[in-house]
Amino acid sequence: MEQKVTIITETITLGQLLKLMNLIETGGAAKWFLQEYNVFVNGEKEDRRGRKLKDGDRVDIERIGTFIVTQVK
Repeated sequence: MEQKVTIITETITLGQLLKLMNLIETGGAAKWFLQEYNVFVNGEKEDRRGRKLKDGDRVDIERIGTFIVTQVK
């Protein structure tokens, strides 16, 4: 399933996105989450919670879904 994630800032970190989508409760849980799940940003495996995401980026999370970052303009 593909979901759009709307942001009002120019960028958002991967950890913030996980929290925004209610996949984790705290920012500290992002490190654990990224070790437990295969996460891909624009088709490349990603394990950095601080990875900056911008408008148009695609985040695929194994067994969970796909998220497309869209910025309010």
